[in-house]
Amino acid sequence: MATAYFRFYAELNNFLPAVRRYRSVSHLYPRGATVKHMIEALGVPHTEVALILVDEAETDFSHRLQQGQRISVYPAFTDVDLSASMMLRPPLHGPARFIADAHLGQLAKNLRMLGFDVLYRNDYPDAEVARIAAEEERIVLTRDRDLLIRKEILYGCYLHAISSEQQLVDVMRRFRLVRATQAFTRCLNCNGVLRVLGKEEVGDRVPWHSKESYECFYECQGCAQVYWEGSHVVRMRARVARLLQAAGPMQEGEIRAP
Repeated sequence: MATAYFRFYAELNNFLPAVRRYRSVSHLYPRGATVKHMIEALGVPHTEVALILVDEAETDFSHRLQQGQRISVYPAFTDVDLSASMMLRPPLHGPARFIADAHLGQLAKNLRMLGFDVLYRNDYPDAEVARIAAEEERIVLTRDRDLLIRKEILYGCYLHAISSEQQLVDVMRRFRLVRATQAFTRCLNCNGVLRVLGKEEVGDRVPWHSKESYECFYECQGCAQVYWEGSHVVRMRARVARLLQAAGPMQEGEIRAP
């Protein structure tokens, strides 16, 4: 066995016992262990780590620890772009796509409302979530730390907040999604893409008074659900504006790593 010194920053401390938070702590490790193995052994999922410094030099997950080394571990930055040489994982190909595990159904609907591709079922087993995430390059959204430690998962996000609206704001900030928003383009129920539906195509699939009162209708290409811009859409648009404002660029000094 050998000893290394670990210091975790910002919200990564939420994964640690109180006595290990916001301070450098020594930890025994088996010789030859990688920094990734030890970070997760201490309770922090690898998906939540964006930058690792060993004796003040950046390194990747494969670094094998040496006696007495000091390891500083940082979470994802919302207001700093890391250089390509400092990234711990390859960038996503194309727009961010997600898979949400059980108990995050409202977050999935909120993200779909903003136009993001989010798979969700409340009966997904962890192995299925990990498989889909790996095969389709999706970001796993979860409050299950053990799920994010699975080796198949490359991209993930642990939701520290309980409120679904705060969870949405946190996801939007972390992945810088505000400018990618395309509200009301996806089905809230099945995640399908909406298409414009001609009024003559609506038939009896909407109440007659709605068909008479509104001109714009949309059909989900997945489940065939029909949507229209009723009075509730005014409230939804106001909610979207409020959420996007909350998820907008951070003010200087708002996020600090204690």
